Amino acid sequence: MTPKKDAKKDARAPGKGDRLAEYRSRRDAGRTPEPVPEERALPHGDDDTFVVQEHHASSLHWDLRFERDGVLVSWAVPKGLPWSPETNHLAVHTEDHPLEYATFEGDIPRGEYGGGAVHIWDRGTYETEKWSEREVKVVLHGSRVSGRYVLFRTRGRNWMIHRMDPPADPGAEPLPESLPPMRASERSRLPRDGTAWAFEFAWDGRRLLAYVEGGRARFTGDGGRAADGPARLGSRLGAALGARPALLDGEVAVLEGRETYLIFDVLHLDGRPLLDVPYRERRETLDGLGLSGPLWQTAPWYPGEGGAVREAARARDLPGVVAKRLDSRYEPGGESDAWRLVPSRRR
Repeated sequence: MTPKKDAKKDARAPGKGDRLAEYRSRRDAGRTPEPVPEERALPHGDDDTFVVQEHHASSLHWDLRFERDGVLVSWAVPKGLPWSPETNHLAVHTEDHPLEYATFEGDIPRGEYGGGAVHIWDRGTYETEKWSEREVKVVLHGSRVSGRYVLFRTRGRNWMIHRMDPPADPGAEPLPESLPPMRASERSRLPRDGTAWAFEFAWDGRRLLAYVEGGRARFTGDGGRAADGPARLGSRLGAALGARPALLDGEVAVLEGRETYLIFDVLHLDGRPLLDVPYRERRETLDGLGLSGPLWQTAPWYPGEGGAVREAARARDLPGVVAKRLDSRYEPGGESDAWRLVPSRRR
């Protein structure tokens, strides 16, 4: 590894101008809570601090910033830092930020540049292996991200970021490209041993699986083929999960006059497939995600309360209930007796 003090010989010279001029020109210190230092001699640190901020602006992205020559040299990374060397992510070089920004968290007012919530996603120290106008190689030491990364310029402000080390979590698995949903078998009666089952409402909606990664979501339908979700659902649901990759199962139904994605299962989370995990544990994991928003809701489930759920479904004029065995695994693409669709009205 090249010592840091030698690598600085390749660094971009700070120049005689005000390196924060562009930053100041975009911000009104009277309107934004962001630090806007006055024009003066820049403070100098040890050139070894980095921060990653999750920025819920018009589109979710992550801001990667390195302390360098008295400022924070910055890139906006729309999909976050890659966890594996198999994938490169776009990184857009942005204006230098003041050192004080390394501790900034807060809400930038709507209408201001970069309006939206900013949270610190990770921070720590870094070592420089190379720093030039076209390539930056660093070793990160954070609490959530660590390892060797390289940023390389492609065109204009557009760069790419590549992980040079093996995957941070060797056991992590990517989301599947497509997964046909599990289907319930039709029955006329509720299961006899209600304590072994949980019960959900049948919403009579459109089945939709959501593949959420890097703050975005794509969808597949009944047959596992690509499908469209309600307008803006993908970006908003992606923002709700942030950097956590997840595969969700649910259906789009009309509630109070609005299309709503009702989520009733989680099949993959944080690099771990959950198909073989019992239904009860999957539902508890899903509840723990706290997914509730303007276009989506976590659907309720009721262990051992089949009769009451069926009566409630009848009162709400819903078509029925779905009984699911508490110990059942998820069976993609198949109709299973572990899930049973029971009409709300007795035939």
